[in-house]
Amino acid sequence: MTDTGYEPLDTPKPVADEAWIVDGPAIRFYGMPFSTRATILRLANGDLWVHSPTRLSEDLAAQVAALGPVRHLVAPNWIHYAYVGDWKARFPKARTWAAPGVADRARKHGAFADYDHLLTRTPPPDWAGEIDPMIVRGSSVHREAVFFHRASRTLILTDLIENFEPAKLPWWFRLIVPLVGVADPDGKMPRDMRATFRGHHDQLRTDVETMIGWGPERVILAHGRWYDRDGTRELKRAFRFVLP
Repeated sequence: MTDTGYEPLDTPKPVADEAWIVDGPAIRFYGMPFSTRATILRLANGDLWVHSPTRLSEDLAAQVAALGPVRHLVAPNWIHYAYVGDWKARFPKARTWAAPGVADRARKHGAFADYDHLLTRTPPPDWAGEIDPMIVRGSSVHREAVFFHRASRTLILTDLIENFEPAKLPWWFRLIVPLVGVADPDGKMPRDMRATFRGHHDQLRTDVETMIGWGPERVILAHGRWYDRDGTRELKRAFRFVLP
């Protein structure tokens, strides 16, 4: 699958002040085509913070370098780490950050696993006051770090919500996404992931309420259509299964 419906690919696209997305090529996961998306934030000191790096080409590297020095590379969960090593090789001064479980899985698959820092629920000095991090609790498997960029009021998720637009998918994948619960306009947490939170909805609810309390204007997702407006409303819709 070449086209994703989110072209142009491999180029930074502004979405808010000091915030860009990079739509990457589709990748195969369990045989299904997933569009990919990175998010780039520019911190107050000019440093760039890159979330879930996508495929890196020389042209993309040059475009990113023109925005500022890459200083932070973030692997937000145990699935989104594949290209961190390529970015680290191209931008060796960048520090690498990983959610719990990322380094172990990357090591098992022979991928880059030498991360500098483990992400926690406490903002590190590097971006304290600018980006609020949180490791979402409650799953027996999925430990995802989410981030709120205060300046642009942008919430950055990875897989906790997926929102595939059927018109952009192969015909056979269009049949699957509604069954999994990830079809636009009602994209939400995939059913298999949701099952891993069983028995711990209280923890998930608390963390979702924290995200809602941040009052995001937009919510960026790694897969499918992201929400460029009404971010808080979209959170309440997508997580209605856990909210009172």
